[in-house]
Amino acid sequence: MTGTVFEMFTATAKVAAAHPFLIVPARADRDWHPGGVDYSYAATLAEVERLRDLYAAAGYGHGHRIAILFENRPEFFFHYLALNALGVAIVPINPDYRHDEIAYLLAHSEAELAVVLPHRMADVTGAAAERSKPLPVVNAHAMPAKLPPPSSSAPRCGPPDLATECSLLYTSGTTGRPKGCLLSNFYTLNAGETYRTCGGLVDIRRSEERFYNPLPLFHINHLNIMSTAAIETANTLILPERFSPARWWHEVSTYGATIIHYLGVVAPMLLNQPPGPADRDHKVRFGVGAGIEPQLHAVFEERFGFPMIEVWGMTETGRITADSREPRMTSTRAFGRPFPGLEARVVDDHDQDVPAGSDGELIVRHSAERPRHGFFSGYLKNERATEEAWRQGWFHTGDIVRQDASGMLFFVDRKKHIIRRAGENIAAAEVEAVLQSHDGVAQVAVVAAPDELREEEVLACIVPMPGVTPDAALADALFEQCHARLAYFKAPGWVLFLDRLPTTGTQKVQKTQIFAPGEDPRRRPGIIDLRARKKRS
Repeated sequence: MTGTVFEMFTATAKVAAAHPFLIVPARADRDWHPGGVDYSYAATLAEVERLRDLYAAAGYGHGHRIAILFENRPEFFFHYLALNALGVAIVPINPDYRHDEIAYLLAHSEAELAVVLPHRMADVTGAAAERSKPLPVVNAHAMPAKLPPPSSSAPRCGPPDLATECSLLYTSGTTGRPKGCLLSNFYTLNAGETYRTCGGLVDIRRSEERFYNPLPLFHINHLNIMSTAAIETANTLILPERFSPARWWHEVSTYGATIIHYLGVVAPMLLNQPPGPADRDHKVRFGVGAGIEPQLHAVFEERFGFPMIEVWGMTETGRITADSREPRMTSTRAFGRPFPGLEARVVDDHDQDVPAGSDGELIVRHSAERPRHGFFSGYLKNERATEEAWRQGWFHTGDIVRQDASGMLFFVDRKKHIIRRAGENIAAAEVEAVLQSHDGVAQVAVVAAPDELREEEVLACIVPMPGVTPDAALADALFEQCHARLAYFKAPGWVLFLDRLPTTGTQKVQKTQIFAPGEDPRRRPGIIDLRARKKRS
């Protein structure tokens, strides 16, 4: 294994110089490269080396951090690889962040410089001004001949290596401020390697694949896992700006995508598009992602003609498991088995193993001898949270799963999304899967509402499909669908129709932002009370 991501890229560029590395699809309504653009490995390396020399001349080196805001554009890779060559870690800024979030990231990360797209200069400059330590902000499209120097000398001596920090990625921060995950070169290279070697239907051929990934580059799926595997195998990245059901099949077909990446929101939105020739007019061999609803899994594969491989992973773990070998369990939430390098247990609240088939928290490690090998290096400035997550030598994921006798793991829900109703544990994800399968539902989030009698009650927040009337009749139909497929107590006791749900840059619903802190959702105007209908039949 090479010592840095840059060294791996350089090695690939030497043997695949003319092969395309980055492809930006054409888009006439875009003010940058409306006709699209592509970069070979050689052209990318030339730009990377130019930027490397520019940063080095200014004094940036091993151990510094630089914040970047490039969205899903080629510049992201140019600066990422240039800084990696010097041992400088990137701190990607989520483009959806607002003032307070950017200000926190810039202060907490102790970045020495911010390099951003011109249309976000004002936002980042304003946030940077609040930092106690001055932070220069540079326009990425008008890089000066001489960059502002760092305010401190490079913290580390010697060339960067496997242990060197590669990136600092911030988690979504569902409780309190986001935590900064320290990710090393070894973490990043290992993440790509575990993807490349998943096996089964996940067969990544050298110099033959084109990856289409609408997830953001500040996310490990795109940056650490997929991109690293693509570089290692001399393959091509197609860079859509974000997920668009209207542009999906056109771009996938036009640019010859052979592997696509997805989140759960992709399947229902594509299935809701009118059937047509584009459904099969493509070269996609398989998809890789997480969150496709079991009711839609086989339907999607039958219509579009390729397998969707469910995987599991976290920023902290840097590895993925995959249900990639036939016979796959597409009618369930199976996501693969543990493997050498990722041991797993399913435990109760006291870290005791639960019986096969029972729900419990997934805890993982590399091995007894090296539990943290290849995992994140820790949470920046938060050793307490790091050690709490690593209780008794196992990383506690916060995911509720079950495991069958064969070792297959099945996702149930995030621990914090379990609803406790009258002594019954209800997985929000299970109810969401049933609701999402209704033709009238575009998006759904199931959360807990307070209940004086039963502790908590099931509340379904629904965004209807365009043209569907959000009324009592639709709420009744949704209740009946749940009541017919689930135990009576899992059906929604409350239904609230909304115009939209708050989402992250990876299109995951941010349930904690649906209601204001301290708000009683039962008091929302228009909420529909169905509790009286929840009876044993």
